[in-house]
Amino acid sequence: MQATLKNSPAHPSANAAAPGSTREMLITITVMLGVIMAIIDTTIVNVALGTIAGNLGASTDEVSWVATGYILANVIVMPLNGWLTAYLGRKRFYAASLAIFTIASLLCGTATSIWQLVFYRVLQGFGGGALQPTAQAILFETYPAAKRGAAMAIFGLGAMVGPAIGPTLGGYIVDNASWPLIFFINVPIGILAVVMTLAFIPNPSYIEKPKSGIDWTGLGLMTAGLASLQYVLERGQHDDWFNSSTITLLTITSVVTLTIFVWKVLRDKEPLVNLRVFRYLSYTIGNILGVISGFGLYGTALILPLFMQTTLGFTAFDTGLALMPGAGATAISMLLAGRLVNRTDPRALIAFGFLMFALSTWWLGGLTTQADYWNIFWPRVVQGLGLGFLFVPLSTVSLGVIPMAEMANATGVYSLVRQLGGSFGIAILTTLLERHTAIAWNELASGVTQTHGVSISTLTQLVAQQATMIAYNYLFQFCAVVFLIAIPLVLFMRSPRREAAAAAAAAAMMAE
Repeated sequence: MQATLKNSPAHPSANAAAPGSTREMLITITVMLGVIMAIIDTTIVNVALGTIAGNLGASTDEVSWVATGYILANVIVMPLNGWLTAYLGRKRFYAASLAIFTIASLLCGTATSIWQLVFYRVLQGFGGGALQPTAQAILFETYPAAKRGAAMAIFGLGAMVGPAIGPTLGGYIVDNASWPLIFFINVPIGILAVVMTLAFIPNPSYIEKPKSGIDWTGLGLMTAGLASLQYVLERGQHDDWFNSSTITLLTITSVVTLTIFVWKVLRDKEPLVNLRVFRYLSYTIGNILGVISGFGLYGTALILPLFMQTTLGFTAFDTGLALMPGAGATAISMLLAGRLVNRTDPRALIAFGFLMFALSTWWLGGLTTQADYWNIFWPRVVQGLGLGFLFVPLSTVSLGVIPMAEMANATGVYSLVRQLGGSFGIAILTTLLERHTAIAWNELASGVTQTHGVSISTLTQLVAQQATMIAYNYLFQFCAVVFLIAIPLVLFMRSPRREAAAAAAAAAMMAE
């Protein structure tokens, strides 16, 4: 009975890192080096794709695989986080992930052809896909329950640093140096992170090595299913969705293989991915909300810069300046949420975060083509505040009920779900953007008559600008409605104290 209770949410293992401030700080710095490095790498590469294409003689379609290949590898590794942690051990697995990411970064900088670079980026993705969920699991295991809100705030700050400084840093490097440097800068950071991991990251005793070997059938099914699904989401709009035989075939493949995979792992005694973690109601609801938050975060992160540059005429630098206040507001609200999450009902903070995000996107949906920096500034500040109040308590409540022995698996699935939510968001919003722009164009063009002194080309340009503006307004308001609809789901989450008590009682009954 004691051994079982030790692994419950209310009774973390005594072998976890002691909550001494120095040890907590060293472990936190170690894991956040990996998180920040991986996230900055993703955003820094995106701004350099045009330069890479020119230097390596690649087409726009070919160079897009530099980003797509990395994400495909990410989504395959994320759900394996729990099994690989158990099989290799916490320290060895995190150090190996960092080493793979660092070596692949070095190789990326030496690539002489586009497909060589894509191959190295896939290797980098296999290393990078484990960094975020493993870091989140380590932080949850390191900090006592009373400090986990603060731990998730620290993790969230790291997750926000990349999107905030990555594009600016990448643009500066590409303009003033050469594109390989965007990969080479990972090498010294990665080496430091590996050394610190070997020195400071513990191997919890409650993580037991699987007795069975690798489930190759399950691995094949999961790889085929997730890779096919991610490809469909990444390339669907580009290939005109189901008018493409490739998209249709891969959609069928993903549905069939993932259905069989889920059926298989639910029957296995030692599954490759433990989906039984969804037995915790708060975790299940948290993942549903994670899909929606990923939808809004990744989706608006894509369409907002496009909107500012294509419709409002902002330069890349002006766009970066307009986005920065949101990142600053997120940092402030995360610190506040980290303090409040143990002093109030975190479900109220989650609902407040969703409401703030909905308000900000509805506000953006009311802009006109004459909008300037300050018209963007305030909605971005509100959006940033909402993200902080959403991210910290949602992670704390969703993962706070998970037994420590299952934490690595739970964070891997949680990260995968959020990533897929973001991919769904980007796919849906880009499709809606194109279709609503076409609808608005047809409606506006049908009512336009040529006026004396105004050329056809000028009228065409004005109609195109207004049609795009109408489409973006629709997208922002659509996001607002999605976030508002999600708020009632928060009510189905249990308060952390009730859920932890229920889990402890269930563990005690099983022990008896």
